[in-house]
Amino acid sequence: MFYVYALSSIERKYIYVGLTNNLNRRIAQHNNGYEKTTKPYRPFSLILVEECNTRKEARLREKYWKSGSGKEQLKK
Repeated sequence: MFYVYALSSIERKYIYVGLTNNLNRRIAQHNNGYEKTTKPYRPFSLILVEECNTRKEARLREKYWKSGSGKEQLKK
């Protein structure tokens, strides 16, 4: 099982979209500052989770949420 997730920075205007096979570990990595790209924007709140059966399916959903129309939906 793979998960597509979106995190919103609590203190700044920033949304991060990613995919993982271990959601709890991945969110902890972001919130604890282990990821260089998201470290300046922490802490985060989880705003979206989608379950996918395959990595390929998850990657397609991740691409959508990272697109302009996907990001617009996340901002609402």
